[in-house]
Amino acid sequence: MRKTWLFVMALLPAYAADYCDPVKLAGPYAFQLSGLTTISGVQKPTASIGRVVFDGRGGLSGTASATFSGFLLGNPVTGTYEAKQDCSVTWKLQDDSGAFQNFTGTLSPDGARIQFRQSDQGGATRGIMQKTSDSCSAANLLKRYSYTVSGSTTPMRRGDVAHTVDAKGTVDIAENGSFQVDSDCSVRFALTLPDPDGTLTMRGFLVNGGLEILAFQTDPGAMVSARFSPSPK
Repeated sequence: MRKTWLFVMALLPAYAADYCDPVKLAGPYAFQLSGLTTISGVQKPTASIGRVVFDGRGGLSGTASATFSGFLLGNPVTGTYEAKQDCSVTWKLQDDSGAFQNFTGTLSPDGARIQFRQSDQGGATRGIMQKTSDSCSAANLLKRYSYTVSGSTTPMRRGDVAHTVDAKGTVDIAENGSFQVDSDCSVRFALTLPDPDGTLTMRGFLVNGGLEILAFQTDPGAMVSARFSPSPK
């Protein structure tokens, strides 16, 4: 009997890790989605970011921006969502053109993070959504971040050359000087990489209390995502 009880106790943490309280999915979240999509019929790279607010009653609203075929598109979005105790989450977004996009993911037990993908056939698969604050300022920025940047570019102007982007490094906020934070926790900045990438114009969102930034490049022709995290001292 004692051996059976010990076996059951050993299994309890595994089962507990699979439980989520749907009520915790509420308030503002920022998201980033990247990868390849065949929704248009031809496989192409894409990157998107946005900010949505879950109302705690199955509804959400916010904004979403995407780079596709080198063009930057942005729309307000509304939608519905469902969160379950097994940590699964599904939601759909409708933009102002009337088009719907569907997503599915897994919520962390603390309600702070969702790993997700676009569930429409051919949708991008690398998605992360993280809790953000109701409002932010420059005071929420860390002094120094480590970053990873990846994606590709497509020619949009005469003389442009398509290439892939894959870089890692650190950025000092004081030395960079271009970081501008808006009240909705969006942040705009320039990030200089070694040639041939040069200086990238970036836009993103502060998440996790400013400890991280989810971002993408807004220059014409870019389908490039970036993530920033605390840099070791």
